Amino acid sequence: MVSSKSKKSGPDKKSAEGKDAANDKKPAPEKMPQDVYQAELHRLQTELVEMQEWVRTTGARIVVIFEGRDAAGKGGAIKRITEYLNPRIAQIVALPAPTDRERTEWYFQRYIAHLPAAGEIRLFDRSWYNRGGVEKVMGYCTPLEHQRFLRQCPIFERLLIEDGIMLRKYWFSVSDKQQEKRFESRLTDPMRRWKLSPTDVESVTRWEDYSRAKDEMFVHTDVPGSRWFVVDAENKKRARLNMIAHLLSTIPYEHVARAPLELPKRPKSTGYERPDKSLQLEVPDLAARLLDKKGGHAYEDPEDAD
Repeated sequence: MVSSKSKKSGPDKKSAEGKDAANDKKPAPEKMPQDVYQAELHRLQTELVEMQEWVRTTGARIVVIFEGRDAAGKGGAIKRITEYLNPRIAQIVALPAPTDRERTEWYFQRYIAHLPAAGEIRLFDRSWYNRGGVEKVMGYCTPLEHQRFLRQCPIFERLLIEDGIMLRKYWFSVSDKQQEKRFESRLTDPMRRWKLSPTDVESVTRWEDYSRAKDEMFVHTDVPGSRWFVVDAENKKRARLNMIAHLLSTIPYEHVARAPLELPKRPKSTGYERPDKSLQLEVPDLAARLLDKKGGHAYEDPEDAD
């Protein structure tokens, strides 16, 4: 079932991301001071740790889907979410292109293996929605496969939700000008060059194709009980804070009191002696040499200054 509001924005309508005209009318957001950003990010990350403990103790299962334009900041948001979480509980799912065997499976089959068990969180850095976007636009699937996906996806997600999985879907929205700016930055930055693939580059020439594919996907999959939440990602720092805060607001977690721990006293020595250091291979002390040098600076992601 699709809401009447969704029906009005079919694939033939201009996407909100299709042109920059609408974006240009909006005043540029005020630049966020670094100290304000870091303070709020730390507060939110503290809450994420609280949520994780609730997930662990209650056996909850959470799936968070990150979709959107290339260079919209999905990976950066996931990195900040998982920074202080237990990797055994909160795991990132970023699947490569399907193998020849996987291409013959039911489309959703390889994603099922990565769904969470009790007390686990899964963060999908792109997901089964690949078929609704890149696969359709780039011709990696047939029109029949795409239509089957649009028909089956709401059913698949309803089954997950009925089984108790808390599903959250986030679409990171960015303008064509901002995307191109970030692509150009990645072309010359060796630290982020790996993020730019030939498919990413070609997306510049297929902007409206991706817009239409996204609009059509929303018509079929932005349904009651499994809504899409759109994140304005023109500024990455704002996008991270907004997205994490919203995620926390949708999870009914509570504070879980931890059992107190005490470190035991060390027992008396039994006479053990460590082997002489000359018998071991130690890594060179680079840190000591750095103390004699001056200058240098930490790497800062230029995209964070948007």
